[in-house]
Amino acid sequence: MSPQDFEPAPSLYIDKELSWLSFNDRVLQEARDPSVPIIERMRFLGIYSNNQDEFFKVRVADLKRRVLLNEFEGGDNSSQLLLDEILARVQRSQQIFDETYNELLITLARRNIFLVNDIQISESHGRWIRRYFKNHVLEHISPILLTKSTDLVRFLKDEYTYLAIELQQQDDTQHLLVEIPTDAVPRFVQLPADGNKTKKYIVVLDNIIRYCLDDLLRPFFNYESASAYSMKMTRDAEYDLNDEVDQSLLEKMSEGLKQRLVAEPVRFVYDEDMPKSLVKKLKKMLHISKLDHSNGGGRYHNFKDFIGFPNVSFKYLENPKLGALNSRVFDSHPTVFDAITQQDILLYYPYHKFRYVAEFVRQASFDPKVSSIRINIYRVAKNSLLINSLIDASNNGKLVTVVIELRARFDEESNMSWAQQLTDAGVKVVFGMPSLKVHSKLLLITRIEDGSNVYYSHIGTGNFHEKTARIYTDFSLFTRDQELGTEVSNVFKFIEMPYKRYKFKHLIVSPIDTRRRLFSLIDFEINQANQGKRAEITIKVNNLVDRELINRFYAASKAGVKIRMIIRGMCALVPGLKGISDNIKIISIVDRFLEHPRVFIFHHSGEDQTFIASFDWMARNIESRVEVGTPINDDKLKQVIRDILEIQFSDTTKARIIDQSQSNQYVKRGNRRKIRSQVWIHDYLKAFESKDATRREP
Repeated sequence: MSPQDFEPAPSLYIDKELSWLSFNDRVLQEARDPSVPIIERMRFLGIYSNNQDEFFKVRVADLKRRVLLNEFEGGDNSSQLLLDEILARVQRSQQIFDETYNELLITLARRNIFLVNDIQISESHGRWIRRYFKNHVLEHISPILLTKSTDLVRFLKDEYTYLAIELQQQDDTQHLLVEIPTDAVPRFVQLPADGNKTKKYIVVLDNIIRYCLDDLLRPFFNYESASAYSMKMTRDAEYDLNDEVDQSLLEKMSEGLKQRLVAEPVRFVYDEDMPKSLVKKLKKMLHISKLDHSNGGGRYHNFKDFIGFPNVSFKYLENPKLGALNSRVFDSHPTVFDAITQQDILLYYPYHKFRYVAEFVRQASFDPKVSSIRINIYRVAKNSLLINSLIDASNNGKLVTVVIELRARFDEESNMSWAQQLTDAGVKVVFGMPSLKVHSKLLLITRIEDGSNVYYSHIGTGNFHEKTARIYTDFSLFTRDQELGTEVSNVFKFIEMPYKRYKFKHLIVSPIDTRRRLFSLIDFEINQANQGKRAEITIKVNNLVDRELINRFYAASKAGVKIRMIIRGMCALVPGLKGISDNIKIISIVDRFLEHPRVFIFHHSGEDQTFIASFDWMARNIESRVEVGTPINDDKLKQVIRDILEIQFSDTTKARIIDQSQSNQYVKRGNRRKIRSQVWIHDYLKAFESKDATRREP
């Protein structure tokens, strides 16, 4: 049977939305894990909540549109059934979330850290809070009266939590909304010592406002009682751009963002103690339908702020710092160009310092030999040294081309601002293609050496983002390989001139040839297995949901190819099915760093074809984006990648098994020693960097 003949039944796929929920449950597991320091557990609640918000904004919103379309066209009810299952699973997970939060409050109290609410505030703390409210909070609050004319859908922001306030005066009831101004005031406020100095007190901004309601409202309203209940609304994050020819993409994006501000809600969550009459009123004003997720929960919403939960006590209550490492190769040469000329260099963030990328561009900005700099930008930090260096390069007469992806979800506004700043500085800004997102991680510097153009390339798996490089694991390859450099140059040409077709011998480039190249690599292993030869594939990606590729893996498994995978997020492939996928083993690792790199290793008759890439194995990354994967040619660097993956496959602490049940069972340790791969990788790279950087043997 050829790979093309194998067509598995749809039941062999896990819905990607359900698989994503399983991933976020792994995040919640970290919050529940007593071996994780307590402050980090609180922060994992924030990560879980932030993930859930994005899930509703994007995936649930898309599913809701599919349900409505099916109803209109008279299609099947599969989308509705999936939506029902999603909402049921979300409800169950929310119960676990609430239980976990309450358990963590008790654990914090045992560590003498008290997260006090408005009822628990002492008299002395109360006096301090009223002063704090008057001096720092009051100026940022403007209550909104809920009347029949209030357009609540237009008014509410989905990045914020609100207090719905009910005022009672005999038989008269009034309702108001107050936005929690977390953009101007910290969500968590540490209170001064109250007698016992060993006890630390933290109050959430919501409770400061609750405590000071009379200070806010008494001067303007007559009431006998005032009650405040938290609530939060999540909008559909998608938007439609019109196709008028006379509008620039920048103008279209601005319209799209404005449209998102008034997009329909897809979720409404509220304090379970909120009166039913008020819940009903708010649902009606927000146009909450039966398709939208709506439920009562705990006293606090917008838990994503808990990502920044402060440690006000001992250092051991959070993860010990793993100091970012220096690169011996870079540091042993006077310039980055000398270092890259000596050998290919591979960095692995956050274990290595990101500053080498910034230094690469900084030196290029004033190096007399540098003639041009070209770079893709998908997401960058707010205060980006790299952007500043690009502007400096332009001021120094270099030809600087920056491809900015304006449709990077949730970073559109920031990227539009960068585009304007760069344009004003004389930088050539390219917005890519209307139909394709540019998601590759490329940087190409051209130097004139001995009268010829010489390419210095950076090809990576992650964004040029100083902040995320401290919490995301990603590979960066620096190379002077001229064949690779020429192909990187052709990618930039393709972005500007998509009507021209380029052939790539080394790079794997979406949407040009990724599917064909991946199929070819998998099929080679299948043919090897059919001949009784050794055949192995090792994959690490964030998501695997493309069904054509999954079919290929099923065919490879049936042929006897040994396949191992590390998949952080969505996985539609079902491993371990007898006669179908019993040669496929998959784990997922969730720990202090977010696992983000994409790595593909094919045994290839012992030649070990190793690639790092910007793309996941999803149809959109293969067909609808500009993505790039590069081979790793240096044997020493191949070995580093293999060693890192082997450490992760040996993880007995943070690795979970991906299987049909989606139960997220931890890999059983048995008699093996305790291995936490992210810590072990730091130790491995620290030892690697301590060696003589000029040694070439693996």
